[in-house]
Amino acid sequence: MGYVSTPNSQLPTPNSQHPTPNAQELACLAAVLLDMDAADWTIRDRPYDIRERLFNFACVIARMAQFLRTQAPIAVELSTQLLKSGTSAGANYEEADDGSSPRDSIAKTKIILRELKECRWRLRVVRAAGILTLAQDPVIVESDELVRIVSTIIRNAESRDAK
Repeated sequence: MGYVSTPNSQLPTPNSQHPTPNAQELACLAAVLLDMDAADWTIRDRPYDIRERLFNFACVIARMAQFLRTQAPIAVELSTQLLKSGTSAGANYEEADDGSSPRDSIAKTKIILRELKECRWRLRVVRAAGILTLAQDPVIVESDELVRIVSTIIRNAESRDAK
């Protein structure tokens, strides 16, 4: 099959579902990644804004998945599942923020909670299996804190919706 030339009007366009990160997001990512050396998993940047905190968590989970891929074969399989659940929480928050109604936003926020709980569970599994060490415990602690924060957001939203 030979090369077929296409006019510029037929070239693919960027996927709007995967926007290019803005400068602030890239700076945040760089801060999270540069602030941790290979053996240090301490999460120092914990912004008050849940959107930024979920973004930072997704960056750390991406790093964790990359680390797990260097470990045992079972860790490679778990890294894929961890990456999906750990990064989807922030993406789902973006969607929940644009809910069509308060009830819709609450329902979408419950999806975030489920994803965070799944991520926390998988982190605990790889820790209990001895694949992760004490050094990675700050990531597990952060996942637990995010579960508590999102649970509180849901509880508060449901009480406002009930009024």
